[in-house]
Amino acid sequence: MALQRRTKEGPYWVDITIPGGQRIRRSTGTKDRKEAQEYHDALRASSWRVCKLKEKPDYVWQDAVKQWMKEKKGKSSLSKDQMIFRGMRKYLDGVRLKDITREGLAFIAEEKAKESSEATANRHMDLVRAVLRKAADEWEWIDKAPKVHMYSIDSKRIHWITHTEADRLCKCCPEHLEPMVRFSLATGLRHNNVCRLRWSQVDLVNKRAWIHPDEAKTRKAIAVPLNTDAVEVIRSQLGKHDEFVFTYKGDPILRSNTTAWKKALKEAKIADFRWHDLRHTWASWHVQSGTDIHVLQEMGGWKSIEMVQRYAHLSSKHLVDHAERIVTHDTSASQSRIAGVS
Repeated sequence: MALQRRTKEGPYWVDITIPGGQRIRRSTGTKDRKEAQEYHDALRASSWRVCKLKEKPDYVWQDAVKQWMKEKKGKSSLSKDQMIFRGMRKYLDGVRLKDITREGLAFIAEEKAKESSEATANRHMDLVRAVLRKAADEWEWIDKAPKVHMYSIDSKRIHWITHTEADRLCKCCPEHLEPMVRFSLATGLRHNNVCRLRWSQVDLVNKRAWIHPDEAKTRKAIAVPLNTDAVEVIRSQLGKHDEFVFTYKGDPILRSNTTAWKKALKEAKIADFRWHDLRHTWASWHVQSGTDIHVLQEMGGWKSIEMVQRYAHLSSKHLVDHAERIVTHDTSASQSRIAGVS
């Protein structure tokens, strides 16, 4: 069939063979039969012109997504890209790249902000912008990429919790998430590195673990020292799975932003807190305990010291002596007068 539906409530899909023998299967992006037929007819006509008259193809959003996934197959955060692309389907599936406008993208950004937050909308639109720029500048599928609306927010957001709050959160987490939370707070590892941690990456005898370059965000290997808390967590996972350290019902845990995580946060009375904030918390605790930021940079696997400087304000111990240099009065006398008054 030239037009078909994969699900009863889903959009129509075209399935045609164009001149030259190439088969095209893609979503029309509409549930209306008449609109889908118009899309089908336009696609056939466009394909004929491309083949016979050598015109430039009318690429659609799905074509750009496939090309992106092909070129970025080694990207460490490719699974996040896939998740965002899934969220874009209802807006962009079946839409020709040359028909994507600034106004249309602004509407999508607004909808995404309503669904979650402005920060989430920015992450989605940033990927869309990158794909469209590729389509224009490298693939030459469109003449120019449209401007993409981005919200103005504080990109240096740091949210951390106290040890008391962390203990409360752990107690509220289900059995499969609690060890992951504790391990994240003990090591500062990113979400994907914790989820995909294998036993082959752990050395309990020497109290260390390691993240391979192809698994690290910066594409550089990370040495992970395991403190007492981290070792305790690892030992509690022994015998649960042959390959992965953290699992749920025999499978690796690929997502943490689940109903169970949100429920635990609510029960622990912790608001506006993401899984990545566990890493912020780990870094904040270290800085407050006096860990040098250069050491912290190496432990956290950050590419630049600027990333670690975000936490520097949380510690002022090294500035106390300097602050004392401008004391202009006799502190002992002042303390004596205060004691006398009291």
